[in-house]
Amino acid sequence: MNRRRRAGLAGRPSRLGRETYVKRSRILFPIAVAAVAVAALLGGAFAASGSKSAAPPRVNAERLAVDYFSPNTARYVVELQDALRTQTDNVRGLGLLGLAYQQRARETGDPTYYTKSKGVLERALQIAPNDLIATGGLGSLALSQHRFREALALGLRARRLSPTTARTYGVIGDALVELGRYRDAFASFDTMTRLRPSLAAYARVSYARELLGNFRGAVSAMRLAQTAAIGEPEALAWTAVQLGKLYWAHGQVDRAALQFRYALAAFPGYVYAYDAFAQVEAARGHVRTAIALEQRAVDGIPLPQFVALLGDLEAKAGDRPAARREYETIGVIERLLVANGVKTDLETALFDVDHGIRLRHALAIARKAHADRPSIDGDDVLAWAFVRNGRCGDALQWSRHSLRLGTQDALKFFHRGVIERCLGNRTAARAWFRRALSLNPHFSVLWAPVARGWSA
Repeated sequence: MNRRRRAGLAGRPSRLGRETYVKRSRILFPIAVAAVAVAALLGGAFAASGSKSAAPPRVNAERLAVDYFSPNTARYVVELQDALRTQTDNVRGLGLLGLAYQQRARETGDPTYYTKSKGVLERALQIAPNDLIATGGLGSLALSQHRFREALALGLRARRLSPTTARTYGVIGDALVELGRYRDAFASFDTMTRLRPSLAAYARVSYARELLGNFRGAVSAMRLAQTAAIGEPEALAWTAVQLGKLYWAHGQVDRAALQFRYALAAFPGYVYAYDAFAQVEAARGHVRTAIALEQRAVDGIPLPQFVALLGDLEAKAGDRPAARREYETIGVIERLLVANGVKTDLETALFDVDHGIRLRHALAIARKAHADRPSIDGDDVLAWAFVRNGRCGDALQWSRHSLRLGTQDALKFFHRGVIERCLGNRTAARAWFRRALSLNPHFSVLWAPVARGWSA
């Protein structure tokens, strides 16, 4: 990696007031970034050990680092399980198995792997209370489960164990972002980048820049992440999708589509690329093609956000019964997530408010979610829940708070427009609707058409 590029990302401490870190701000970004953190942990985990808990046999560190973003995880799980049957006190092996379970959860969408991961990582800490791999692994698990205060506590504990381990600062920063502590979060990302420039670090820099409204800087950092992913097919596909989403969020449909195609070429069958491409096809008016693409994503990994978009596309195509079936499926998936320790309040509240489902109850869920997750996304969902319940003044307060970083997010702009309209400020409302559409004319299958109608 070019030394000047490294210095340009991490040469100075970050400040919210300037552009040192100057993705549509995605509610689910912590899951994605936690996956990158797990990759870093897996990649560096097979160090030599002088204890009787040596690394399990037949597993090579370099191979695991390269193949981490690949279907080979299932094989590694079996190898680790086999080794641990005869090495029950193998702390390193338990830590690696816990991380591999998290990867399987990401690959399959099956949250029962989270429960398995928690079990083996806690077992590792019972044997070796200061084990860094298990401590960091529990931190990344807490991120994936949206338990951000737990993630922060574990990240801080891992930092005390090893202040120079870069990945620990990623866990800390991710948790701080979701807790609304942006200055500290960006400083943590800055430290991570200084200690070890990597795909995981560049992705976080990109996200921080995006939160601060620095689109060009976000693209630049994600391109560095993409370069760092060369040679790892799924990692390369992941970075391409993230870069494409940056372009998409700023209305650059063709550039976004190019990245999504690149992702599918790098890693055929990549479900996140199918999901992203479905939005492109919908924007181009090819709704049936979009449905087919989103169905492929759902068939690959039935994530709630995939199923929700599939339902919205079915509704857009006029197939209300099919849309209802997809929406009902989301409830089943969310119950399974909750049963395996995942907090889904913010996502549930957003879906229910968007679709007019039990709005008073949705507001209560949004309040609870915001208490757990006082980020700008938490602010925005709470504002949206308030306005959909007719509480326009309360909504305005939280909408203002959600935009405090200068984030360029068309959906947040649309929500603000609805709030101004609710308050009777029609001129201001039209300005916000136009701002949303100017940034991204296709920001939502549900709400972009509404914004177009109300902006006139």
